[in-house]
Amino acid sequence: MLTPRHQALVATLAGMTVGVAVFGSVLAINAMNSDSTTVVTSPGPSPTPTVSGGLDPNSLQFAAQTFGSERSPISADVPVGWKSSQGGTRPRYLDPTGVWQVRFDARGSKQQPDELAANRAKSIDERDLKVISNENGTLVYTYVDQTRGPRMGLSRWLPSEDGERTLIEITVGGRPQDEAALRSVLERATETLQLPDPNGDKRPN
Repeated sequence: MLTPRHQALVATLAGMTVGVAVFGSVLAINAMNSDSTTVVTSPGPSPTPTVSGGLDPNSLQFAAQTFGSERSPISADVPVGWKSSQGGTRPRYLDPTGVWQVRFDARGSKQQPDELAANRAKSIDERDLKVISNENGTLVYTYVDQTRGPRMGLSRWLPSEDGERTLIEITVGGRPQDEAALRSVLERATETLQLPDPNGDKRPN
């Protein structure tokens, strides 16, 4: 038979045991919550880099690309890393992000460059089209693409020696903030353009 003093001691020990058990449970729960929080806030994979700001013309490096046909090859410098999925007389070279491009159309035309530039300005069917300039066979314009947002295009038609027809069209495209770089690409392509001899190969068979 326990005396009142012994009964009080047993009750105290029992209370301490329960308290320790509860404290241990709280620690376990906190540890679980801490682990869960760590998992939720742990950093994931790095996002895909996005193109921001204007394209720096000084960052561009150029290399000659050949297109056209085997009998009538054409070459011009385009930025290094820009690739075309097709050859022939209408190649289009795109940068890896798809933001910038340079396109050639070497089919030629009986019309003069100024005529073709005027016709293109009238035929572009894009939202918020604005012609910036149209002179010397070079058309500069901006518009808003439904998926890519504000865009800028520069198209140039190069004449034959007599100026009566057009030999080739060069068009570069990007965003309005890329204008300096786009002009650099257009000028480099124009300056380095090598067209077939218009008189053809006169060597005997």
